[in-house]
Amino acid sequence: MTAYFRRAMDALYFLCVLIAGVALVLISAVIPWAVYTRYVLNSAASWPEPMAVLLTIVLTFFGAAACYRLGIHMNVTVVTAILPRPAQQACALMVEALMAAISLFMLVYGIGLVETTWYNSIAEFPFLSVGVTYLPIPCGGAITLLFIVEHLLIGRPPIPGFDDADAAAFE
Repeated sequence: MTAYFRRAMDALYFLCVLIAGVALVLISAVIPWAVYTRYVLNSAASWPEPMAVLLTIVLTFFGAAACYRLGIHMNVTVVTAILPRPAQQACALMVEALMAAISLFMLVYGIGLVETTWYNSIAEFPFLSVGVTYLPIPCGGAITLLFIVEHLLIGRPPIPGFDDADAAAFE
C-alpha cells in the first residue's frame, strides 16, 4: 500500500514540477516581450505584466509544494541542529503539524476565495475568471497536505540525483 501511495506522490510531485517549470518558462518569455514592446516598438503591451503576475502565482504555489516534499525549501535549522536527536524529532513533528495547519488554511480559505471571486473578470483578460487565477492557492494547499501525510506515514523521499552524503549536507 505504501508503495502505491509513494508512486502516486511521485506522480503528483512530477506534475507540480512540470506546472511550475512551464510557468517559469512562460514568465521568461513574457517579460522580454514586454521590454521589447515598450522600448523597441515604443508601444507597451498591456497584458505581459498581469500575465507574469498570474504565472508567478502558479509557480509559487506548485513550486513550493514540490520543494516542501523533498525538503529543499528555504528553512533555518540553526537552533534545531544543536538540539539532541529526540528534540530534533519533536521539532520536525511540530513543523509538520504547523505546515498541515497552514495547508488546511490555504485549502479552506483558498476555496472560499475562489468561490467569492469566480464571477469576476480581470480587466486585461476579460475571458478569465479571477477565481481561476486563485485556484493555485487551494490546490497548492491540498498538494502540500498530501505531501505532509506522506512524510508522516512513509517518511521524506530521497532527493533524485543525490546520494546520502549529498543529502546529509542539507540536514
